[in-house]
Amino acid sequence: MSASGRTGSAAPPLARRRLLAGAAAGAAALAAGGCARGASTSAQPGTTSISNDNATWDDGYRAAGRELKKHTGYALRPLSNPSVTSYQQVVQMTLQTSKSSDLVKWASGYQLKRLARAGGLTDLTPVWDAYADRGWVRRASRDAFAYRGKVYGVPLYESYYVLFYSKPVFAKLGLSVPGSWDALLHCAEVLKRNGITPFLASQVGGWPAIEWFQELVSKTDPGFYQRLVDGEASYTDEPARRAMDVWHDFMRKGWMTAPDFDQARGPGALKEGTVGLFLHGTWQASGMSAVGMEPGSGYGAFLLPTLRPGTPRSVIAESGVFAVPSRASSHDAAMANVGAWLDPSVQRVWSDFLQDSSANPKVRASNPVVAGLQRDIARDRARALVRYWEASPPSLVQGNTNDLGGFMAGQTSPAETLRRMQERAGDEWAAWKKDEA
Repeated sequence: MSASGRTGSAAPPLARRRLLAGAAAGAAALAAGGCARGASTSAQPGTTSISNDNATWDDGYRAAGRELKKHTGYALRPLSNPSVTSYQQVVQMTLQTSKSSDLVKWASGYQLKRLARAGGLTDLTPVWDAYADRGWVRRASRDAFAYRGKVYGVPLYESYYVLFYSKPVFAKLGLSVPGSWDALLHCAEVLKRNGITPFLASQVGGWPAIEWFQELVSKTDPGFYQRLVDGEASYTDEPARRAMDVWHDFMRKGWMTAPDFDQARGPGALKEGTVGLFLHGTWQASGMSAVGMEPGSGYGAFLLPTLRPGTPRSVIAESGVFAVPSRASSHDAAMANVGAWLDPSVQRVWSDFLQDSSANPKVRASNPVVAGLQRDIARDRARALVRYWEASPPSLVQGNTNDLGGFMAGQTSPAETLRRMQERAGDEWAAWKKDEA
């Protein structure tokens, strides 16, 4: 799984000037290497092609495409590239050429903003507005799909970061879902006393290092988290220091797995009872099923409590996007399909395939654990916050993620880690604003 949500680690996108200068040469090289349009991205009647970096979703795209075809007359034809680095390079170098696919899977937030800034994407504002009028998107999430006031992507999915746990293990130890920070600490103490590592924490693949950082900062102060990722607060401010101190304390107590623990082993570790709580996106529900854990009886999930009573509730949300290249060979068909993508009937098929929540808030997940989380988030009016990976300029996030990985490995103290992150923030925000001018 990757920072884009479900595959390997992402490579930093090319800057606009480098992208434009190398687009023609890069497209030619890709063609020579067998990645040219040919029979892949060329128009095929009754379909729209999708550039995608996750082949495990191909069956889901096809299933959702069959439902889409009932609405638009066009099915979905996934074109998967298993190498995330290669995938991103192909998309960026072919975006403004005739070799681009009809639809592109990409990340939201600043990942999408940088792609839109380079040019070559279709303005999807009318599509977004139509969705918003029907209540099929959260209006508050618009900025994550927009650049300079125009929308350039529609949400592909929406996942929430939560703590998964084994219901049989909790029942055996007499534990219940913690509703407060003190109750969470009690769970950790009981788990540790019974030979179970309380929390899974990993930096394998790079991007997972952001998970505990974003959770602890947002559960300390969600407003501060938002200001931080917007470049309006400092990484050395008190809320960030408090969050890092909590994380450091958890590690010193032996409450977290070693940083080289592979998250792919998470569902199995929960089932075996070697790990108590697994912080991850709700898309991991499919991983739970894969190891034979049934939702509701084998496992449950809950939002991490706030560090202090009275702190507003929040949830980290992750969403990929569908974008439409302006030079797509089947542009009209692509526009028809993005215009119907969030139709409840299409989302029912797609959500069931992912075993996750839909980006359409009116579609309830069929997985009872995920559906329960949706109810809790709506009931508590939890503020949805953009995942750290997409919430700030990509070069800043990538560098800070590396620093967090070093912290997890014991290479730097909390204070030194935050100092490095803030120094980079100053440089990268200045570079982003300069390129924007």
